[in-house]
Amino acid sequence: MKTFNRLYRGALLVSLLTAAIPLAVADEKGQASRAVLAESDRLQVLEIRQKPGEVTTPSTSATRVVRALQGGTMLRTYADGKTEKVEWKTGEVQLQEPGPQYTVKNVGNSEIVLYVVRLK
Repeated sequence: MKTFNRLYRGALLVSLLTAAIPLAVADEKGQASRAVLAESDRLQVLEIRQKPGEVTTPSTSATRVVRALQGGTMLRTYADGKTEKVEWKTGEVQLQEPGPQYTVKNVGNSEIVLYVVRLK
């Protein structure tokens, strides 16, 4: 019985510790990873990590606040083919309103990390 209790407590501890760790998901190889840090029925908080050369999936535009935890250079490509170079400075904060759909590629030499709070 003591062995069972120890195993049960160990499994419970591992479950509790891993439940607090957000799950980072990359859609496919070569795509940025997203970790949902918190979520409610109205808001979603994400951390997006994008290594050099990685691309995001097409963004469905929603009002959001974005802070660059680690900045870099990105290339936005809109659905109509128009491109726009975007430079993020570490610590920079932007309020982004809904707009046309686009994908983003990290064209810099370092990983970009963004902290995003968006309306659902």
